[in-house]
Amino acid sequence: MKRKEIALVKEQKQLTAEIFSLRLAVSFAGEVKAGQFVSLFSSDGRRLLPRPISICEADAEEGSIRVVYRVAGKGTEEFSRLENGERIAVMGPLGNGFPLDEAAGKRLLLVGGGIGIPPMLAAAKALKGRAKLRAALGYRTKDTYLLEEMKEQLGSGLLAVSTDDGSLGVKGTVLDAISALEGSCGSADGEEAVADILFACGPKVMLRAVKDYSAARGISCYVSMEERMACGIGVCLGCVCRTTEPDGHSLVKNARVCADGPVFSAEEVDLS
Repeated sequence: MKRKEIALVKEQKQLTAEIFSLRLAVSFAGEVKAGQFVSLFSSDGRRLLPRPISICEADAEEGSIRVVYRVAGKGTEEFSRLENGERIAVMGPLGNGFPLDEAAGKRLLLVGGGIGIPPMLAAAKALKGRAKLRAALGYRTKDTYLLEEMKEQLGSGLLAVSTDDGSLGVKGTVLDAISALEGSCGSADGEEAVADILFACGPKVMLRAVKDYSAARGISCYVSMEERMACGIGVCLGCVCRTTEPDGHSLVKNARVCADGPVFSAEEVDLS
């Protein structure tokens, strides 16, 4: 059940020049599912709309969540100045999550691009020991974040990295990283396919390519959409995305990313 509350800042770390990790004490940590998000509110009354940020980690015992975000404007820049012991208004958990039970016992490929990497870490932690984990991560440069933590969760699983400038891993897109994984799988265990099921989060152009990749290989695919949001709870219709079929209520081929998503079956959404 989503709720708005005042959260205590437990820890803030700067991971790169523009990426920050923020840990907050909240009452709903035990309710979080991998793939969900929270809305963080500015203390500046001139900025009324909250900022939606994916949940990277939830610790039910500690009663905390962790979000990893990029400073992209005045709101997130304000968040980056928060220090231990300060407080911030937060609402969550919001949206749906990845179908973890469906992935259990299968070969799961986690595909993250840019700030879509944090929810992939959440999924990896939720399914560690329950699925055969593999990951393909796309970064701009070798100035990476969460890479070592992802390696810890994968254990003996396979991981490939791509960078836009070729400074780490393979040069190109995350699809080039997936191609590298495909080559590794055959030599590692004789398997022809890299995965039975795929979870992805990142920019739309990446999700479109991942959807096509999965469809061509018959891999079940779930994507977490990144859209600009206003209310975050499905009221304003500001984050509507196109779907392949009309919904049962309005008979329109639309869905609200914040309330109906952000995770969808790739077959449900029109990414063209």
